[in-house]
Amino acid sequence: MSRASAIARAHAYFDDGTFLSDLRRRVAIPSSSQEPERAKALRIYLDDEIVPTLTPLGFKSRIFDNPIGAAPPLLVAERIEDPRFVTVLIYGHGDTVRGLDDLWRKGLSPWSIVVEGERIYGRGTADNKGQHSVNIGALAAVLRERGRLGFNVKLLIEMSEEQGSVGLRELCAQHKDGLLKSDLLIASDGPRIAPDRPTLFLGARGGHPIDMLVDFREGGHHSGNWGGLLANPGIVLAQAIACITDARGAIKVPEWRPPLPQSVRRVLQGVEVDGGDDGPAIDHDWGEPGLTSAERVFAWNSFEVLAFTTGTPERPVNAIPGQARAHCQLRYVVGTNVDDIIPALRRHLDRNGFHKVELRSGKGGFFRATRIDPTDPWVTWAAASLERTTGHAPTILPNLGGSLPNDIFVDVLGLKTIWIPHSYAGCSQHAPDEHLLAPIAREGLGLMAGLFWDLGDLDVPTARSMPANFARPPS
Repeated sequence: MSRASAIARAHAYFDDGTFLSDLRRRVAIPSSSQEPERAKALRIYLDDEIVPTLTPLGFKSRIFDNPIGAAPPLLVAERIEDPRFVTVLIYGHGDTVRGLDDLWRKGLSPWSIVVEGERIYGRGTADNKGQHSVNIGALAAVLRERGRLGFNVKLLIEMSEEQGSVGLRELCAQHKDGLLKSDLLIASDGPRIAPDRPTLFLGARGGHPIDMLVDFREGGHHSGNWGGLLANPGIVLAQAIACITDARGAIKVPEWRPPLPQSVRRVLQGVEVDGGDDGPAIDHDWGEPGLTSAERVFAWNSFEVLAFTTGTPERPVNAIPGQARAHCQLRYVVGTNVDDIIPALRRHLDRNGFHKVELRSGKGGFFRATRIDPTDPWVTWAAASLERTTGHAPTILPNLGGSLPNDIFVDVLGLKTIWIPHSYAGCSQHAPDEHLLAPIAREGLGLMAGLFWDLGDLDVPTARSMPANFARPPS
């Protein structure tokens, strides 16, 4: 009975094809929360796949109707070995984005696993079925090797993350002092910093959608008869957007420029952003001057124009349009006042003379920014565990560049949060041809088995503040 043997079991689970077989079943369930016709598959994924997987591991599972009306269900499973032990909440989501069935490359399908070289194709392989399958497989490996975990586990699987985690906040609020009361969140989602670099991230940037609208008049008017007499809403909106950043995208709204703690800069020192062979080339002359690429995406705010429409782009005519609209987004880090995002933009536009540009909160997910201190003892402990497994220190990111419902775990449940992703930036997440890299999945199984083994070795009473001997796992 040893840590090394537990890791070997986790690797064997991948090598003998069982991991792929389990993932094949899960991907075959078309659990897209963005396609109403597939709503039944969301419950099937929990009833027919997750509960039967967890029951032999000693988990007691409960499936909850969503607190928000007819939204998708959520599962909470628990294995309590000793009330005195540390309790870990493990999170994942079983829903996916739209299948986009007709857009996948010939020979591929979103709901059927296809393996080509190191790539495991299928919807949800990277986001998030493959990632929570890695964590469940690692728990099973430790249980089979040790006969127990040495800590308590609560597993939360939601089915509406791709809709903005509808109902997750409400469920957590209802059960924060009982069923979901825990000491630490360990979860997996999002990409590694690079395919070959095990990564920890400690929170997520927030995402705030902003709609900008210029509405001058009904309909269009002939540009020959009225050009030079009627204000063009497309030009006005373009000029308004141009005052939000400079020509290289650096933010000019004072309240949107966040503090950048030295502890965050230190942990990002030497970090290189790498999307893999299929990732886009980084524009090094874009964004905030004086920051590294890693600091721009993991420690700073970015304003993006996601869509801009005026007139009829598909069928342009010689007419001055009456309206223009843009769907924009601020990705923001801790230190940005989320309640002042749109008011600050309103003040900035007014100062620059754009009083007629309307601002509205856009549709979509509103995730708040979160980040725990990179010097937190839980971070030191987790990083040391991963290093012990691989022989190399992992990359530590203060937060993911994208957004996750991490604010719910921090603000509602009061947890420290450790995320260990098992994917990479070039995985085609949310797009056709989504895939999981086999080497990352295999390594992830070993990393998580080692982490869970170390957590069980600590064998200390539950405590929100870690004792000093948590700083490193036992040698």
